[in-house]
Amino acid sequence: MERNLVKKMIRNCFIQYQHDFESVPLNEEEYEKMAGEVNQLTSEDPALDVFEVVQDVVYEYLSKW
Repeated sequence: MERNLVKKMIRNCFIQYQHDFESVPLNEEEYEKMAGEVNQLTSEDPALDVFEVVQDVVYEYLSKW
């Protein structure tokens, strides 16, 4: 899946968790790391829904933050 689309999905997920465009706590390196994780999980199991994987990855990040 295209990285820019995945990064946009990650950003939108943060917005759902009460962040706005300026307060998303990620730098470019963290976006890339999370996008890589989403791509890895969806390539390992193509039956997974990308939106659910993004939600899970963002929730995991926020629960550790």
